[in-house]
This record gives sequence, structure tokens and C-alpha cells, in this order.
Amino acid sequence: MDLSLIREDIDKVDKEIIELFQKRMDLCEEVAKYKLSVGKAILDKGREDSKIEKVQTFVDDESMKVALSDLFRQIMSSSRKLQYKFMEQNSATVRAECEIVDKIETQGAKVCYQGIEGAYSYLAMKRYFGEDVDGYNVPTFDAAMKEVAEGRADFAVLPIENSTAGIVNDTYDLLMKYDNYIVADLVYEIDHALLGLPGAKVSDISKVYSHPQGLMQCSHYLDEHLDWDRIATTNTSLGAKKVLADGDIHQAAIASREAAKVFGLEVIASEIRNEKNNATRFVIISKKRSFAKDAKTMSICFEIAHEAGSLYGILSHIKYNGLNMTKIQSRPIEGKMWQWRFYVDFEGNVNDAAVLNAMRGIEAESTYLKFLGNY
Repeated sequence: MDLSLIREDIDKVDKEIIELFQKRMDLCEEVAKYKLSVGKAILDKGREDSKIEKVQTFVDDESMKVALSDLFRQIMSSSRKLQYKFMEQNSATVRAECEIVDKIETQGAKVCYQGIEGAYSYLAMKRYFGEDVDGYNVPTFDAAMKEVAEGRADFAVLPIENSTAGIVNDTYDLLMKYDNYIVADLVYEIDHALLGLPGAKVSDISKVYSHPQGLMQCSHYLDEHLDWDRIATTNTSLGAKKVLADGDIHQAAIASREAAKVFGLEVIASEIRNEKNNATRFVIISKKRSFAKDAKTMSICFEIAHEAGSLYGILSHIKYNGLNMTKIQSRPIEGKMWQWRFYVDFEGNVNDAAVLNAMRGIEAESTYLKFLGNY
């Protein structure tokens, strides 16, 4: 038989499949209306599992059983997504007490950051809030989140990821610990320098201090000086402060040029970062669910059943609604060995119909969902 004739027959079968699929989806609309009228959940996992078992009995070949299972799970997934569109209520997780504003009000705000003057968090705070910001420092990321949660600060500035060293795990974990929200973000270029006492030279150094991220981001330079002790501090500027306090010409710190000015140190080596295009993304944290009307990034966190295909099922809601996922990150769930929660960023605004529909599906099919912000 000629291949073109076979393909013509396939096209005819495909047309029949499409017509039957459309008929099935029309029936799903009726199912959605019924479920809404009686308050029944869209997802009925027991019904779906029994359906899969039933369709598999129609064939004997094992590979066909697997193929039918995949096909009908995809069909039922599409059916659910259509049904979510008929839900009249918005996603409670997203819209509860959510205020949309023209812009985030920062005038007269009290802002906290982790570290000390000259730290990159300090510099990011100055860039976002302005030179006259009413800012103050705290020793840890947790303390910064707590200041906001308990109302002593209006905002906190926290690093969340670096372009070369990756994510800041503590910040992700703290977004789960506290009921605070991301209301803005900014990217700050990182330009690490080696700072020492006035008159110090690279040949004098035997010990270097910095935040673990700073040490990691300058590892290539440090590997050229394997005899140096690398000592981690909770902040890059704290390393600079210690060098000044100890007054030891053999000590140096990896920190910003601003830190050199603050502590009266000298730059004894510049541009020591591994990558020239090195930047850190900082998030602005608030206790209020106030989001700018032109916000374009959604951040969420969710947990899912520990079973095959569950992550794909959740992410398919983003794809189905035409949304662009820009980031996914996993973190271990405390107390649950080898189980993970997922942090996802995707493009959209809380007022977008596509976003709300995706969130309804994710909320219904995850075991836990937390809305982290829209900015």
C-alpha cells in the first residue's frame, strides 16, 4: 500500500478522534456545572484511577495498556483544566485580602537588612529605597524576616539567588517559615575586591574572610593562593570589619569597594570574581499583601504527593494556561526524608484570568500551596 494512502486513512481516524474529543469536552462542561452546583471537588482521583483500570481491560497487549493509560490520563488532565475555568470563585490562596496598588509605597518606610554598612544587602537597600532610607541592620536573615513579621520593619531586603553561586537556601526556607510576601525585586551587580589594611600587599596575605557566597564566587582567584586560610563570616562586610579590628596586615576580606570606604581599608586586588557578569537578585519583603498593578512575576511554593507524574501534573497547569515558567527550585521538607517542596516563578499578574485558572488547578491538586508574592 502507498504511504500517502495510509496517511490519508490516519487523517480520517484523527478527524474522528477530534470530533469525539470535542464531544467529550462538551460533556465535561456539564460535569463542571454539576460539581459546582453541589460543591464537589473537580479532581476525583478514585474515579480517574478506576477509569484507567477499565480502559486497560479493552486491550491485551501490555504496551497498549501503558499507552492507553498515558492517553487517558492526559485526556482527563485536559478535562480538569477545562472544568477549573468554570469555577466562579477565585483562588482563595491568591486573592484573600489581596490589595492591588498603583505602586509599592516606600515613603517613610522603615527597612531592615542582614549584615552591616557596606554589605551588598545594604547597597541593594540604598538602590531600591534611596540614599535617605530609614534603614537598620540585623545579624541574620531570620531576624530580618522576624522584624517584618512582627511589624518593627515595613520591609526587609534579602538576597535570594546569585547568577554564579546559585540560590540562597536560607531565604527560600524563610519564605515558608514566615507569612511575609515578596513585593519587589532588584538585581545588583556584584564586584568583589580583596580588601586589606593600608599598605598591605597580596604577598602579605595568609588569611581571608568573607561570606560563603563571596568565597564561592571568587574561588578561582583563591585557588591561585592555596596557602591562604579561607574563613567564612555571616556577611562580607563583617569580614572587612574584622580585618580593621584585628589590625593584622596578613588578613584580608572579600567584600565590596563600598566596604573598603566604610572601614578605611584598601583594595589590594580588584575584579577577583569568577565571572565578570556576576549579579545577585534581592527580594523586597513585606507583611502586607499589597502588590503593584503592573506586577509581572508570580512566586509560589507547593508540596505534592510522592508519586509518579505528580510534579508534571502541577506544572501542566502553568503550560495549559499559556504562562511562562521562569524558575523552579526544590528544597527538602523538614521531617520528611527524601520529600521536597517546590518553589516556582512564572510570568503573570494576580488579576490575570490565566493566572487565576492555573492557581485554581494547582491549589486543588497539590497537597499544600503557598502564595509568595506578585511583583
